Formats: sequence, C-alpha cells, structure tokens
Amino acid sequence: MRVCMSVAGSDSCAGAGIQADLKTFAAHGVYGLTAVTAVTAQNTCGVQEVQEMRPGIVQAQIDCLFQDFFVHAVKIGMLSSAPIIEAVAESLDISGRPPVVLDPVMLSKSGHELLAGRDRQLLIQRLFPLADVITPNLLEAGLLTGEELSTLGDMERAAKTLRDRGARVVIVKGGHLRQAPGTDVYCDEQGTQQLPGEFVNTSSTHGTGCTFSSAIAANLALGCEILEAAQRAKVYTGRALAASRPLGRGHGPLAHFQN
Repeated sequence: MRVCMSVAGSDSCAGAGIQADLKTFAAHGVYGLTAVTAVTAQNTCGVQEVQEMRPGIVQAQIDCLFQDFFVHAVKIGMLSSAPIIEAVAESLDISGRPPVVLDPVMLSKSGHELLAGRDRQLLIQRLFPLADVITPNLLEAGLLTGEELSTLGDMERAAKTLRDRGARVVIVKGGHLRQAPGTDVYCDEQGTQQLPGEFVNTSSTHGTGCTFSSAIAANLALGCEILEAAQRAKVYTGRALAASRPLGRGHGPLAHFQN
C-alpha cells in the first residue's frame, strides 16, 4: 500500500489541515501518516486560537515515521513559526527523500494569520529547495513575491519568480481570479502553462487548498508525474467542491468521499 505523510496543523472542525489531508489520502486509497505542527480551535466561521507544538516533538513525529514506514510522498501545510520551519527542514533534508508538496499556508479562510510575515523568507530559504511542488493561492503568491496578483499574466510572473527561488514546480492557484476563476498556472523548467478548470459556486470551500495539495501528494505516491498529479488533483478537488453540502454557519468543508 502506498503511504503519504501530512505535516500540518490540526483543524478542530475537520475541514482543513491534517483532517482534510487524511480524508483526501483515504479517498485515493493511500495510507496517511501525520506529524502535527499546531492545534487550532476553529470552526467554519474562523480560527479562535492556535497552540503551536514544540519543534522537538514535530521533528520527532517526522523522524519516527521515516524510521518505520516507506513514505511515498510528503505534504507540508501549516508551519506557524521559524522554529517549526527549521525542525521540518532538518527532518526532510535527507538523501532519498520522497516527493514533497509544500502548501505555503499563511492565512486561514477567515483571514487569521497563520505564519508571521517575518518568517516567510525563512520558509523560502529552507523549504523551497526541498519541495518538488509548491501550491500558493493568489494571496499567498502575492505575499511571497511582494506583488499584487489580479491577472493570469501576474500569476505567470509570480510562478516564475517563486520557481527561481528553489522549488522544482510552482502551481499558483487562481480560484479567486476574476479574469478566469478556476484557472491555475503551472510552472516548471519548460515554462508556464494554464490548468483550466470550472469555477464551482459554493460557500463550502473550507480546506480547498489543503485538499488540492494533499491530492497532488497522493497522486505522486501512486506513481504519477507532477503534471498528471496536479491535473488529477484539480479534478478531484472540483468534484469534492461540487458535491459539498452546507455544514456549519460559515465556510463549510468539502465532500472528500463523493468522487
């Protein structure tokens, strides 16, 4: 059986973070492992509180799993501080590491800051070179490049800039793009291309980015090349959005098992 590891925060309403990753892995027939970086008190309306884990326990979780399992892919989500970033980087900076998908989570759906601005450069320096794929959304790509993104051209330039900083492949997600909502930009050593998709009009969008990145990791674990993994993940996430039903009073979760 193929195995994926999620290194991310816990979401108490189970729509995003570790919980969304485990659901996505299971929906793909992949066994999921977890290294929890933080515990959040949140619901569909927003994040109320965050308790960061000690860097040592984060690193111990990752290391002990690598010692016991053959891990086929790693997905990284919420890393809330510089010490956590350093701990994760140290554990992953090993020879023969599996493919790594980095979702640079910085803000929650409700706008709560999950990674301080002063730590963003460290994320780039320490984890971009270890990542096979990074998956920022429009806002995250803008924060990482210092540019405001509003067009597909902006997304293409941002993707190239971020790839120049060390990641093998960059996928800038365009779910909130006015020009062509649902279209992502994929950038590798050959250049950029657009990944079109249908915009799903739903309020149940909590955990969309987590789901997309963990679906890429699951497909990489199943043997897909990166572009195919991204395309499959995009289809899966779109179907999970389309099948979602309202839960909670805010942005509800996706329907991970309705594909």
